[in-house]
Amino acid sequence: MEKSDITEKEMKVFTPREIVSELDKYIVGQDNAKRSVAIALRNRWRRQQVPQELRDEIAPKNIIMIGPTGVGKTEIARRLARLANSPFLKIEASKFTEIGYVGRDVESMIRDLIELGVNMAKQEEQEKVKTKAMELAEDRLLDILLPKPKKEIEKDPEEKREGMLEVVRSEPTDANSTREKLRRLLRNGKLDERYVELEITDKSFPLVEIFSGAGLEELDMNVKEIFGQILPPKTKKRRVKVKEAIEILTQQESQKLIDFDRVVEEAIRRTEQNGIIFLDELDKIVGSESGSGPDVSREGVQRDLLPIVEGSTVLTKYGMVKTDHILFIASGAFHGSKPSDLLPELQGRFPIRVELNALTHEDFVRILTEPKNALIIQYEALLATEGIALEFTESAVSEIAEMAFSANESMENIGARRLHTVMEALLDDISFNASDTQEKEITIDRDYVRQKLSEILEDRNLSRYIL
Repeated sequence: MEKSDITEKEMKVFTPREIVSELDKYIVGQDNAKRSVAIALRNRWRRQQVPQELRDEIAPKNIIMIGPTGVGKTEIARRLARLANSPFLKIEASKFTEIGYVGRDVESMIRDLIELGVNMAKQEEQEKVKTKAMELAEDRLLDILLPKPKKEIEKDPEEKREGMLEVVRSEPTDANSTREKLRRLLRNGKLDERYVELEITDKSFPLVEIFSGAGLEELDMNVKEIFGQILPPKTKKRRVKVKEAIEILTQQESQKLIDFDRVVEEAIRRTEQNGIIFLDELDKIVGSESGSGPDVSREGVQRDLLPIVEGSTVLTKYGMVKTDHILFIASGAFHGSKPSDLLPELQGRFPIRVELNALTHEDFVRILTEPKNALIIQYEALLATEGIALEFTESAVSEIAEMAFSANESMENIGARRLHTVMEALLDDISFNASDTQEKEITIDRDYVRQKLSEILEDRNLSRYIL
């Protein structure tokens, strides 16, 4: 009941067309890739609507994105996860090694994903109890600022109940009125700069370092739990301002109010049903035909990866997590190899192949201006904090795009990331002098762009270092 409601909220709201429309706000072009991920996400909601006996049989349609770096592969996957409100993990396939070699085992990515799921679920639960937690935190802070009289503390509970029936005396009334005055001052921020002493749990646990290492993540977690249960929690006293104290106490109270078992249950459900893993650099674990050296280990990584993608159960500190319905989006440039070089079984688990296009001059112009988080918007906002109104002419934007495109053509093609280096080099002087300059309105035109960047671009050796 409640679970299916959550699922509908997470997924039903967006049709494939709406998903593409949302992705268009942040990513320029790559329509085929957007369509593929939109269908994959919508299929998750569709799967929830089919009868139970068929639901478990429908496997996710995993995707391989093929294309050069910096064209939007990671951004598409990240934005998709935000739309779905799903636990999302980006990880490089090249970080994994075959079992028996030094490095991380592939199951660790599921443990990382469930950890993200738990954090998401915990945050949502804490948000629900935030009002109550703030009230309790406020009372605790008032107890610190205005300690209760000794008589009241020593009073037996039975006497307390009897006292409640007695005629109210002037002494407690005075204390109550003082407490209410303090409460009003606290809420109005009048006490924000005052210092109080709090007892905070010390989370440091140096013993874990002895056990941390390759393939020992599970042992590491068990050691933490065992010692955490045997040894009492260590606390330390800190002097903090009232404003910070209320945040710390609210956090502590919200931790007490939430049902952690429910949080874990929801996190496992969300991870199993809605989790997304973006497996970058898949081409790096494709071996050549030599059959010796490191290529053997690369094929071993593929074999270790296969059961996770196919569907298996992984032991985590929160319990068993099934990977059957986690969506895997893999990506790679595949310059020296191709998807067909992967193990046949692994290929079969990535039925959707999408090729992303290299970015053109027109794409660069659009990337600079169209998305909600466009680079030009970012730089204008940054310099506005110094009171500077920065403006780019259309010819300047076109020139910046042309220079980024030319740099990609003549050197390594790093896609849209080249725009960051070009913009930094272009605005270096303005950013440095922003706090001291008297000129508060600055217009960047084509001549300014050429003056700042032409020499760098023409000197091949210099452009390799700067752009």
